Amino acid sequence: DTGLGVPRPVAPDIGQPANLKDALASLPFLPPPFPYIFIPAPSRLTQIEYRMSTESPPPAPRAMLYAAFLAVYIIWGSTYLAIRVAVETLPPFLMAATRFLFAGLLMFALLRVRRLPMPTRSQWLAALVSGNLLLVGGNGLVVWAEQTVPSGRAALVIATTPVWFAILEWLRPGGRRPKLQAVIGIAIGFIGVILLINPATTSTAPTANSMRILAVVAATAAWAAGSLYSKHSTKPASPWMSVAIQMIAGGAGLLLVGLCMGESQAIHVSRFSAHSLYALAYLIVFGSWIAFSAYVWLLKHTTPAKLSTYAYVNPVIAVFLGWMFLHEPLNPRTILAAAVILAGVIIITLPSGIIDIFLRRPAIAPSAVDS
Repeated sequence: DTGLGVPRPVAPDIGQPANLKDALASLPFLPPPFPYIFIPAPSRLTQIEYRMSTESPPPAPRAMLYAAFLAVYIIWGSTYLAIRVAVETLPPFLMAATRFLFAGLLMFALLRVRRLPMPTRSQWLAALVSGNLLLVGGNGLVVWAEQTVPSGRAALVIATTPVWFAILEWLRPGGRRPKLQAVIGIAIGFIGVILLINPATTSTAPTANSMRILAVVAATAAWAAGSLYSKHSTKPASPWMSVAIQMIAGGAGLLLVGLCMGESQAIHVSRFSAHSLYALAYLIVFGSWIAFSAYVWLLKHTTPAKLSTYAYVNPVIAVFLGWMFLHEPLNPRTILAAAVILAGVIIITLPSGIIDIFLRRPAIAPSAVDS
């Protein structure tokens, strides 16, 4: 825990690569031109650490660090653009179901080939809850909203996810009350969201668009809830297996929602554009496999402060790509909202005691907090 009610990410013990070749091999999935798919052996995934270590991370090849950060920054930032392009001609929930079922089932099959143990019944049930919160609530609502909401604006709302982490961590049984620093960040983050939801920021159908932005807000809360539930639930020892069964469970939930909403009746394959199909393939290969693999690798080989910068960079990348490729509007109010939201997120994720300095209050020493 950061001391602000925001949980630390999970860091799997995947071993220390000796060189760039071994580092590349430690990633479970690689895009072409690499002809093979690499998955760490089970023996390297037996010990899982559920908090970021405060010790210095082990050294890693500089080129690999740069490549991993670029993957997390650019690929995750570009998924909002890819979603926007995919839902132009593909039904949103069935598109998302295809993405996660394909990625999850293939990952699960390859992990079983490498003789990782089959998840238990309780682990499947936990994945059913967390997978549906994360992917049906978290991703599904975003995909549905991006039928009309610009991809950059959706990414800015998603940037408030740490706000919901702090709130839900406080509300859950046995949770910790957020400190003044987190409360200030939460308030600032919500002000930024209000600026985005304001009907004056939409050129057409303001009420409908505002409702879809609210759906993205609900998606951030669902993602935080799913993450917190996953943190405290039973999971397979392998983080890759945990993600695979969550994608399978969430993909099944998305499929059910799509069928219940009648999306199957509106499918006309002849209307599917090549751009939408390419975007779906990009989401599967790069969004669900490559970027996640890079993120897990960085959990082991960089500091929490450096890794957390993706939360600030992703929205900027998304806004820029949406403006460049889809000609999404970038008005002064959107820029102001972006600055306010990012300021709130930065305040929440800063080390404890920073706000005390600005308020001229004596900061509590870390040793005293830890004790």
